[in-house]
Amino acid sequence: MTSMAATGNARPYFGEVLEKKNVAMAMVGPFFPLRRLKKRSFSVIASASTPPRSIDAVNGRKLNNIGINRGEAPFLGKKNSESSVDAPFHAVLLGRFLEERFVYRQTFIIRSYEIGPDKTATMETLMNLLQEAALNHVTSSGLAGNGFGATREMSLRKLIWVVTRVHIQVQRYSRWGDVVEIDTWVDAAGKNGMRRDWIIRDYHTQEIITRATSTWVIMNQETRRLSKIPEQVRQEVLPFYLNRVAVAAEKNDSERIDKLTDATAERIRSGLAPRWSDMDANQHVNNVKYIGWILESVPMNVLGNYALTSMTLEYRRECRQSNLLESLTSSTAASLTEDSNNYINRRPDLEYTHLLRMLADKAEIVRARTEWHAKQRHD
Repeated sequence: MTSMAATGNARPYFGEVLEKKNVAMAMVGPFFPLRRLKKRSFSVIASASTPPRSIDAVNGRKLNNIGINRGEAPFLGKKNSESSVDAPFHAVLLGRFLEERFVYRQTFIIRSYEIGPDKTATMETLMNLLQEAALNHVTSSGLAGNGFGATREMSLRKLIWVVTRVHIQVQRYSRWGDVVEIDTWVDAAGKNGMRRDWIIRDYHTQEIITRATSTWVIMNQETRRLSKIPEQVRQEVLPFYLNRVAVAAEKNDSERIDKLTDATAERIRSGLAPRWSDMDANQHVNNVKYIGWILESVPMNVLGNYALTSMTLEYRRECRQSNLLESLTSSTAASLTEDSNNYINRRPDLEYTHLLRMLADKAEIVRARTEWHAKQRHD
């Protein structure tokens, strides 16, 4: 569920623009069938002449105690918190409900094409995993209606969910072959909004390594106007609300992001062009693609020597393949840090404000704010 932004057969999509009363939103796009999850399950391919072997490492690294044994379903080597028996590997990957169905949990393996130059997962990878867990939460909830993440009552009224803001904090990035466990849930956000939260843990150690939160509102699909949550819709989603936050209020980045201009931006990267592969099923750019374009205007030495530990995104308008884009970045702060490996408890070394906008008319697509910490050197 991208909020219960996702109480439907639709994949969350942060792209469609709507600006009313200074609120920016992005439309939730179509969800894909649950059968797509088969691509994420761990598999081993062996030739007919080579008998299957136990696999416990990738690229020379142990795979968090995951083993593939001939003639039986693989196990994760960790007791299911809801049961006294080990859960089959494929069952865990498909996700399950916890805490009286308020929390949805899904497990993922970090794959080779989801890591960056430093061999760790990227911010884009994390955002993709959050969306995957969210959409599977919705698909499994039984509330799915038709169309763009709508519940049944929303579909009847031609209403959809739109995201206004996402904030993610990264304690530590996983490496290739690591297994992560994502918990997600939803709650009310004011009278007419909804919040979706996520926590990512290292499966083996149970250390919380990422926290994220997002806010959503309802929009009329035809008029493109904001709408109050109808009482019938509220009654549908109310049973799923969990009064819990992934990011404590004092640590949440809730301040408005300042707008960058040609005069205030320190770096501008122009001519960024969406590709066909960047589009979703509705011919809108997938929201995760925005992250890569935002980082195009960040200095190369920052990308190489600093870890992106916090990112806040304010969505403003949709982007299509025909649009050329500009990425603007400006530093906003730099401070001394404590001698600690805990990014969350340290002041950032660098802070930046970003803007992604249309090249033709300078219309805003996304505002963003990022925090960076110097990478720890390991000899």
